[in-house]
Amino acid sequence: MRVVVLGAGIIGVSTAWHLLERGHDVVLVDRQADAALETSFGNAAQISVSYCEPWANREAPLKAFKWLFDPEGPLKFRPQLDPGQWLWGLKFLAQCNDAAFERNVAQLVALGQYSHTALKDIVASTGIHYHRVTRGIAHYYTQQRSFDDAGHAAEVMHRHGVNRRVISREELLRIEPALQAFAHRIVGGTYTESDESGDCRVFTQALARQCVQRGMQAWMGHDVERLNTAGGAMQSVRLRERSTGHTRTVHADAYVVACGSYTTALLKQVGVSVPIYPGKGYSATLRLLKPEAAPVVSMIDDALKIAISRLGDQLRVAGTIELGGFDLTLDTPLARTRSAMLVRRIEEVFPGVADTRLPEQGGDPQFWCGLRPATPTNIPLIGRTAVGKLWVNAGHGTLGWTHGAGSGKALAELISGQQPAMAFQCQGDVAHRGGWMPRVSSAT
Repeated sequence: MRVVVLGAGIIGVSTAWHLLERGHDVVLVDRQADAALETSFGNAAQISVSYCEPWANREAPLKAFKWLFDPEGPLKFRPQLDPGQWLWGLKFLAQCNDAAFERNVAQLVALGQYSHTALKDIVASTGIHYHRVTRGIAHYYTQQRSFDDAGHAAEVMHRHGVNRRVISREELLRIEPALQAFAHRIVGGTYTESDESGDCRVFTQALARQCVQRGMQAWMGHDVERLNTAGGAMQSVRLRERSTGHTRTVHADAYVVACGSYTTALLKQVGVSVPIYPGKGYSATLRLLKPEAAPVVSMIDDALKIAISRLGDQLRVAGTIELGGFDLTLDTPLARTRSAMLVRRIEEVFPGVADTRLPEQGGDPQFWCGLRPATPTNIPLIGRTAVGKLWVNAGHGTLGWTHGAGSGKALAELISGQQPAMAFQCQGDVAHRGGWMPRVSSAT
């Protein structure tokens, strides 16, 4: 079959790779000049199967209300005159109970495990280098009450086959000695040896190049103007080249929308409604001044809900979620406050290790923000829509890098008439003109 994949982030490129693996002809389309220049560009760099947890839990509403008035709060709801935001918020609240949490975490972990295996297979077959570190993820706690609850989080993961261990401060320091200067504030931690980290942008761009070498057509710098349907099925997609303004109409046997947060508006053109809303996240990439003293193990800071990963001679710190529309600005007071918070925390935890000076102080931190496409459950939509020949692979929230390789493989299998071998229900339950219609199940 000829398949057009719209969107060249980690999700779209992984989908393209696995379609090629199954003998399909693939056209990859993106509005940027290269792959992975939007949400996949500057993320937290973690493959964190042990943290495949939904945002929605019974404590989330109270925490979200408290953080509403904190400019540095991990989750911030910024009310907009947008019915879509409020509808998404109501659906999110409906998931904030124990039964929904257990159901959702099972799905997320299953996809995470499947995806981690898929990523390892790609790396083994391609030899791609992307600052990969396979030394696990450590989660450190500075508040005793939070650490007391760590056992419950670890037990949840154990029930789903992930070995996330509760460890003492002393064991944490043996795993990552770079935390020594901050040790007096740490009360304990958890550790998952099987997790890893690496640069999502570098990986995705390298995989896209290999796809081209295998015959994929890559149409970069093209806006998707219109999905055209006839008789309840996709007929073509109209593209416009950004540099020239020229348009072209592309015909295929199947079409995949993997456009992250922009998937919602694109699918509305053909009457398909999906509950995906953007969550703005921030990162800072810092130059190391003392590489020998810098951490190697990827980490999570529980108090600030941020992730820290070593990428060669740089340190990446990322976190926070803002639910406030399609805002990608970095020069607002709120954005500057949240960006500075990330850098300040690195200096507190690893003093003198990285260049944490802000630009006005002569430093050169690489600040970035991206829109994480989130569903209320955090479970992505992977499958067929009610419009013939139209498929979707979107809604991965903060887990796009963790779930990317497996999501691409799962959708490629579904398009090829196969069933992914995992205990995850691929959600081809994408609404058409308001209906919510389960169509595909790959649970085993």
